[in-house]
Amino acid sequence: MTAPLLKVEDLRVEYATRGRSAEVVHGVSFDVHAGKVVALVGESGSGKSTVSQALIRRLPENGRVSGGAIHFAGEDLARLPERMLRKVRGAQIGFVPQDPGSSLNPLMRVGEQIAETLRIHRRMPRAAAAARAVQILDEVGIPEPALRATQYPHELSGGLRQRALIGIAWACGPQLVIADEPTSALDVTVQRHVLDQLDQLVADHGTAVLLITHDLAVAADRADEIIVMYRGEIVERGATADVLSAPSHEYTRRLVAAAPGLRQGRLTPQAPDAVESGVFAAFREREMRPQSGSDSILEVRSLSKTYGVRGGSFLAADDVSFAVPRGQTLSIVGESGSGKTTSARIAARLVSADSGTVLLDGTDITHARGEELRQLRRRMQVVYQNPFGSLDPRMTVERIVSEPLRSFRIGDRASQASLVRDLLERVRLAPELADRRPVELSGGQRQRVAIARALAIGPELMILDEPVSALDVSVQEQILQLLVDLQAEFGLSYLFISHDLGVVSQISDRIVVMQKGRVVESGDAERVFAEPAHDYTRELIAAIPGTQRA
Repeated sequence: MTAPLLKVEDLRVEYATRGRSAEVVHGVSFDVHAGKVVALVGESGSGKSTVSQALIRRLPENGRVSGGAIHFAGEDLARLPERMLRKVRGAQIGFVPQDPGSSLNPLMRVGEQIAETLRIHRRMPRAAAAARAVQILDEVGIPEPALRATQYPHELSGGLRQRALIGIAWACGPQLVIADEPTSALDVTVQRHVLDQLDQLVADHGTAVLLITHDLAVAADRADEIIVMYRGEIVERGATADVLSAPSHEYTRRLVAAAPGLRQGRLTPQAPDAVESGVFAAFREREMRPQSGSDSILEVRSLSKTYGVRGGSFLAADDVSFAVPRGQTLSIVGESGSGKTTSARIAARLVSADSGTVLLDGTDITHARGEELRQLRRRMQVVYQNPFGSLDPRMTVERIVSEPLRSFRIGDRASQASLVRDLLERVRLAPELADRRPVELSGGQRQRVAIARALAIGPELMILDEPVSALDVSVQEQILQLLVDLQAEFGLSYLFISHDLGVVSQISDRIVVMQKGRVVESGDAERVFAEPAHDYTRELIAAIPGTQRA
């Protein structure tokens, strides 16, 4: 067997904080061969991104490689002088970072940023570098490359910006490309196109790729070998098929079970603890409210919404109609710009439609204002994508969860505190977290706090806007299971917004697919997945990570 292009031996990394050093990567060793894709998989805090930064010596100022060797093309990068290392980075090792928004220079045109790499590392004349930059944009799948080369990063979509970063990484024909979560912020179809470009470039040039990802399903589609990291250590490695079919470590088994593209079907409710609680009182009160008897808790009819943009207007919702069955989950699926969030915000009465009707339990609430709209919040609550942005950082968890109770003057201070403790238990958070603030919680914990706050006043309907898209897959699965359990326990109805059909498959009874502001398909979830009627729906299903090698 040929020698590996990259050989990492006993790599150790430390971070210095408050005058003390802590080791965060503990003796990591692995090889990457030319023409192969190796996926380094793990969740937030596993150490995978730290490893990728250590390989090219781009650690934060308080980080350092404290031990081990990084052999690449006959050199130990861990000990190479910075002056010589600069010749390796970009020329022989390309790096694709996670966030194109902060990685591209906003003051430079996209083509110029690629051309600059060529001028520095290949000594190309300015005109030749500019011409080659256009060719590279074409090679990484960017349409109208000559035009895009003249544009600034903010004028490109997220997917095009990410492809531009791949172009920069590939500009000098490197032997190795390190791609650190290169598609985690992208829609699933855009993610597939970006990763297809990486695959094509590997096939064409025999380049090695080290793919850093938290999503085992992405690794399943793209990698020849998978290395699983947990708490700074490698806990499992092997050929992709072997790791997926017979994972040996408990952590790997959890990742496989949690990855939406690697599991099938809707989650089933887990039996709740048989404990009488204050939460039930809020929902018993809800049941005493008069109901219309309609099969749908929420119905929207012919919604339209236009937003003004520079030089014209944008039709965000175009004659949109759907209904949320009582006690069930309707999911609206589509990519960025499809109109799904706009439609949900109109349904929640957070924005007004230009035309159309919104009915809550048979009552027209399209033009509700003032106190009438305020009282609707007792029946309809919203959980947002970014819990850190929707939770007041100055408040404790107890204050956040009890805020709706205070707003509607429900109970006294003692009963509110008791209900908060019960709600935290219901969303599986430890009671001692009640005194903490959002910054002291993980992303999954913050999202559970947001759900507890929404439950506090016994709503009938919860509108969930991308509630798990920013979470690791195992935390994502935990939140989805929690939502399924709460629905079974309290008879909740959900309007669930997502760009990811893999996620939607785990929670939905019915699905609405939106594209460019219009509903292109709707129906029973099982039918939509088994027999999609629209080309766009088929494209979304085909783009679910974990299905490429099925």
